[in-house]
Amino acid sequence: MNSTPERPRRGERAGRRYAVALGLIGLPLLIALIGPEFAGPVQPRAVSFSAGEGHWLGTDFAGRDVWRQVLLGGRSVVLVAVAATVLAYVVAVPLGLAAAATRRGWVAEALMRPLDVLIAVPSLLVVLLVAALFRPGPAELVPVIALVAMPDAARVVAAAGTEVAARPAVEALRMQGESWWRITVGYPLRAIRRTLAADAGTRLASALYLVATAAFLGVGVAPDAADWAVMVDRNRPGLFLQPWAVGVPAALIVALSMGTNLAFDTALRTPPGGRGRNDERR
Repeated sequence: MNSTPERPRRGERAGRRYAVALGLIGLPLLIALIGPEFAGPVQPRAVSFSAGEGHWLGTDFAGRDVWRQVLLGGRSVVLVAVAATVLAYVVAVPLGLAAAATRRGWVAEALMRPLDVLIAVPSLLVVLLVAALFRPGPAELVPVIALVAMPDAARVVAAAGTEVAARPAVEALRMQGESWWRITVGYPLRAIRRTLAADAGTRLASALYLVATAAFLGVGVAPDAADWAVMVDRNRPGLFLQPWAVGVPAALIVALSMGTNLAFDTALRTPPGGRGRNDERR
């Protein structure tokens, strides 16, 4: 009786959550993608941690314009995090689906057990170990962060795919003579897409955190690079003299992480077309 009026209310709440998420994501993403096009030429350096003097947000530790550094500093953080997340799922999805589809327990163990070794190692330690052996740049940092994210993502895919593989619908597809691709990949992917969306949001936020932390520690970027995380690290000594140099890049990183999580969480809470869980199992 109350399901019909409840659906518009759910849609309104979901719309408000999406609006907030897009608002949080939009500004940092816009600055990261097109900011370098509007940064302008290099300006003469001024006094460190000074305010005004033709600089909207003052100057940083090296006397550079903070606003120009903000415009230049987001692309590396965002692109590395997104590329690492995509690469992690490119490996994790086939691996997880293979472990879920196999009927031989030893095959699933052989696929999943090596990942436990990677999961047991703290992610930041992996980045630091790689940095100790090599000197990774942004491009080299992508596979390292993907390697850190991939084991957890693969286990999520395997767990969700195992539940789907046990459904009567999968057996019905086999009896109908459906193709191997649809039984093993097509139907499971469609069934677990919301789980993947929710996990991808968490995984992307974790990648953003790890990229920012690595840059904060000087891994993957130069110590004076135009990078939001580097700006937070290098400008901390002047926090009370020039708070914009720390507050603006930090707020952009936080907004991007929070907005990403909120958007994916809303997608998880809102079934497409107002369908319930029983509809998605068909």
